[in-house]
Amino acid sequence: MPMWVRNKQTKTFTLNKLKNNTSSTLKNHKLTLEITSNPVWYAIQSLPYLMEYPYECAEQTFSRYYANTLASFITNSNTKIREVFNAWKSSGALLSNLEKNQELKSLIIQETPWLRDAQSETEQKKRIALLFDLNKMKNEQDKALHKLQNIQMNSGGFSWFKGSKYESIFITQHIATGFGHLKKIGVSDFSTSTKKMIEKVVEFLDTKLVDNYSKLLKKASEIKEKSKNKKEGDKAYQKYLAKNNLSYFTIQYLYMRSFYNSVSLNDKTKTAVDYYQNQSAKYWNAYNLYAKGQIALSLYRSGKKAVANKILKSLKENAITSDELGMYWKSNKSGYYYYEAPVETQALMIEVFSEIENNLNVIDNLKIWLLKNKQTNGWKTTKATTEAVYALLLNGSDWISVTEMVDIKVGDKTIHPSLMDTIKVEAGTGYFKTSWKREEITPEMSEITINKKGTGIAWGGLYWQYFEDLDKITSAETPLKLDKKLFLKINSESGKELIAINNKLQLKVGDLITVRIELRSDRDMEFIHMKDMRSSGVEPINVLSKYKYQDGLSYYESTKDAATNFFFDRLTKGIYVFEYDVRVNNTGNFSNGITTIQSMYAPEFSSHSKGERIIVQEK
Repeated sequence: MPMWVRNKQTKTFTLNKLKNNTSSTLKNHKLTLEITSNPVWYAIQSLPYLMEYPYECAEQTFSRYYANTLASFITNSNTKIREVFNAWKSSGALLSNLEKNQELKSLIIQETPWLRDAQSETEQKKRIALLFDLNKMKNEQDKALHKLQNIQMNSGGFSWFKGSKYESIFITQHIATGFGHLKKIGVSDFSTSTKKMIEKVVEFLDTKLVDNYSKLLKKASEIKEKSKNKKEGDKAYQKYLAKNNLSYFTIQYLYMRSFYNSVSLNDKTKTAVDYYQNQSAKYWNAYNLYAKGQIALSLYRSGKKAVANKILKSLKENAITSDELGMYWKSNKSGYYYYEAPVETQALMIEVFSEIENNLNVIDNLKIWLLKNKQTNGWKTTKATTEAVYALLLNGSDWISVTEMVDIKVGDKTIHPSLMDTIKVEAGTGYFKTSWKREEITPEMSEITINKKGTGIAWGGLYWQYFEDLDKITSAETPLKLDKKLFLKINSESGKELIAINNKLQLKVGDLITVRIELRSDRDMEFIHMKDMRSSGVEPINVLSKYKYQDGLSYYESTKDAATNFFFDRLTKGIYVFEYDVRVNNTGNFSNGITTIQSMYAPEFSSHSKGERIIVQEK
């Protein structure tokens, strides 16, 4: 059972299966409680230190500089981070979440496809120490800047790789925006040579915007010339310029340029910028969440505060606010383009609301979604991680200085982890885990009361492990929910037909059974393992293990002797249906087992279906 509380909140959670258990065959095994009093420290653990990339392209060179500079700034801006990190080094805090809590997981990490992911995350966490070495970081940053200067072309733009004849506008804008972000938050004190490099970049992008605007005017003039008379021509000209001519690159440019108001615009550039700003003020609602955030900030910084506030109002109206997940947007989904990245988008939204409105309650709600995302996902990109950690630590309420543990009651007993020799409390996160043996477990322990006194949020999980006859197990759900059904597949006059199997339907050897599993998830998750047990009276039709693709989901299906395993690298919010066939090969009365699913990253998110039986009649 996953549990969570917000600041200054008291909540009671009840594990009904334990409370109302009346089975005579059930035997308790263990009851485990784990609590994290201040999860913001998990975000700090994910801060990247990037030593070398395999490719020395402009984008990766800048990413190394950006991530190291921002991460180093964050870690060294608060002395408490260094103190907590020193305590982590002598504990298991710097292990990947995939390697923790093995005794609570459905299978060990070595049996999954994610062993390398776990080892990689563990190594990345241990490298945080390098961010405290100011001399090393200064040298690394200087090396990265020197490489960037060598890649920069005479025009001021950047090609993807050194030696290319052409500049990449996307990569150049990405680099200029990154430098602007560092400049605005006061992270880096740029040298004279770096300032010159940045000025050349901005001038190059100004020139490209003017080129785009000139092409637009030329196209409008061509339309005008094709008109029958001057009046119609002028009308067509104005109509063409009045329609939506914004692209995502132009929106990115306006956002980038808002960081460099000190770099003056020449007359041509100012005319082009004014045109596209008016376009963005008019057509902002036609774009996705990330672009709306960039438009709102660029307009606000240029003095068009009324439109920026209008966009902010719209963002609020379209947001979802949940007690557990905070404030987020249903449309914030991952995709193929740079503006379809959920973590970066949420971090940008925090920047938008902090700068334009600065309402602490709203900002804290936005931060909650980021932390809850971290609970069930590994942040893959360095940009996502550094932007998210910056948004969490340097905006809204100060969560990092919170030191109070949450108050916990299990049944009528109060837990004081700091006073108990058997419980080790982790520095920073306030994480602890405790368990009770079989003879200690009572139904009253199904009720957990959590009181959060300070700011921020806290979360945890209660795990009840027990032994029971498979067919007596009833279904259980968390944000993950499973429903398993069995069907007899027959050939009828109208073609293939499925008949639901129940205890009255008797099967025969040779019958074909379709197993259907319906999976529901109310949030995006990564590293999910689903195991479907199989009756000893049937054999699978498909025995080959392989990757499969359906409904935008890719997963690895592995068929074993007693079960079929499904491994999902990424499971997005939604409903999924999986089907596979088995053939009856033995007579008798069989338990068909249950289907279980669990997040290997956050094992408190687990679920299972109810037990099934199948009856196969004698020949």
